[in-house]
Amino acid sequence: MTSMPKALVFDWDNTLVDTWLVIHRALEVTFEAMGKRPWTLDETRQNVRASARESFPALFQERAEEAQRVFYDSYENEHLDVLTPLPGAEELLTALAANNRVFMSVLSNKKGALLRRELAHLGWDHLFGVAVGALDAARDKPALEALSAALTGCNAQPGPEVWIVGDTDIDMKCASDHGCQAILVRAEGPKEREFGLFEPLVWATDCHDLRKKFCDFRVL
Repeated sequence: MTSMPKALVFDWDNTLVDTWLVIHRALEVTFEAMGKRPWTLDETRQNVRASARESFPALFQERAEEAQRVFYDSYENEHLDVLTPLPGAEELLTALAANNRVFMSVLSNKKGALLRRELAHLGWDHLFGVAVGALDAARDKPALEALSAALTGCNAQPGPEVWIVGDTDIDMKCASDHGCQAILVRAEGPKEREFGLFEPLVWATDCHDLRKKFCDFRVL
């Protein structure tokens, strides 16, 4: 029997908010500045998982720090102007917060300062106990240090009473690596063995569907 969650740890980008275009534009500027062919939007969607701290050394070698500066300068120029909540996200979070039965946090591979700026811009910062992004812990998601930081102020430890909600394989890996339950939120269902032997507890097509699923589990 599945344990009720003590904590819901939400991914941010493209789980609760739509940021693919601004991420893609910032990467396009970065690749061009580094003299590399920019990714297409589809390639961005396929490849963006880890934080810039973790992924840029492989992409840009000795110019990784310079590439990070270019990327974040470009991203910061427009991210608040185009930040868009995904359908049903605000209603879901507001209902969970009003219910007050479970601790909620955000765990993202976006730089922590930018993550918290976006939360404040949407007026959602009061809905979460803590928001943890890249550079806030010794290692970024899916590492244990990042997950533990996202549970600050909660009486739960990484394990089955922690449910990790996200749209990508790195969110599923974070859950699998640390014994948590995974909630996959994306239009396409999980493919056979997509995450190895690990299977998400729930697949929801979007935040509206996730709210219904949480009602089924009596989380709401």
